[in-house]
Amino acid sequence: MVSQIEKIKTIEVSSEIEALLLEANCIKKFKPKYNIRLTDGKAYPLIRITIKDKYPKVLTARKFDDKKSVYFGPFPNSSAVFSVLRTIRRIFPYQSVINHSKKICLYNHLGLCPCPEVTNDKEYKKTLRHIITFLSGDAKKVLKSLEKERNIFSKLEEFEKAKELQRKIDAINYVTSPFYKDFDYIVNPNLNSDIRSKELSELKDLLLKRNVNVKRPTRIECYDISNISGTNATGSMVVFTNGERDTSQYRKFKIKTVDKVPNDFAMMKEVIQRRLSHFEWPYPDLIIVDGGKGQVSSALKAMKQFNNETIGIPVIGLAKREETIITSNFEEIKLSKDSEALKLIMRIRDEAHRFAITYHKKLRSKQAFY
Repeated sequence: MVSQIEKIKTIEVSSEIEALLLEANCIKKFKPKYNIRLTDGKAYPLIRITIKDKYPKVLTARKFDDKKSVYFGPFPNSSAVFSVLRTIRRIFPYQSVINHSKKICLYNHLGLCPCPEVTNDKEYKKTLRHIITFLSGDAKKVLKSLEKERNIFSKLEEFEKAKELQRKIDAINYVTSPFYKDFDYIVNPNLNSDIRSKELSELKDLLLKRNVNVKRPTRIECYDISNISGTNATGSMVVFTNGERDTSQYRKFKIKTVDKVPNDFAMMKEVIQRRLSHFEWPYPDLIIVDGGKGQVSSALKAMKQFNNETIGIPVIGLAKREETIITSNFEEIKLSKDSEALKLIMRIRDEAHRFAITYHKKLRSKQAFY
């Protein structure tokens, strides 16, 4: 096979699931000699939803043989299908067998199956509509619907229901990334780099309009704090170069000056001070802190203790509740959820949060055993 290779070409995508779908699309289009197993679309695993049933089921299939069902796929392999379904089921519980037992099943106790005996028909069908929309690649529509319901329950002071909806919103935000149809990558193999370029350009223009002096957001550093009531407190520094993760530049900090006191502002100040004391590390073009005005103020106070070069580095924060951007002038910027700049900042902030909490959990587990 190697001797018959004429040219090698790579296409970057945003996630593993997109890579699988793109692989399937390319095999169907080009029908390569050594991919015989995947050239027949009927052999692909599918996701099938029996929408005409009183209690629709979410199943797997190999053929489009039921006109009363909705199909999604095909997927290149079964593990991809099960990965998608496991993720969805944790957010939107569903029934997964054609003939469900009349008794409440084990999956109901695990919070994964709304059995017919205890299910509200209207609520379950609403859940199925969310699943179908989600699988169609329109996670934004699902999020908007859930956010609307959450706000209604909050106004009615039904906080338990509002909290459950918020959990689903957080889960969707965590597992999804911007989705692009697989054929888009074939039309434009540089789609991934083009998206990053667009995000950075929009972020630069946005900040310049708000008097935040960003010359070129090539190197962006983001900081987050993780602790439980001040114990095992950690700070994270993640670096994005040209809009992509640069994991070799990541740094983690064990908080030293604040002991057993839940003071995120002082912890943030310590982390920024310790970072800037490393003159051998390249200075960032932009600093993002996870939090609002308090965290931004702490970062600015830390920077004043260093030379003029560090004072000139722009700082912004991202407040989680409404995803509001806070500038160094403490101006609040609220962007549309469709904003490419906001997507970039959220992606960077989420990575800083993941890195911080991972280190915090590691310290906590060490404390438990020693």
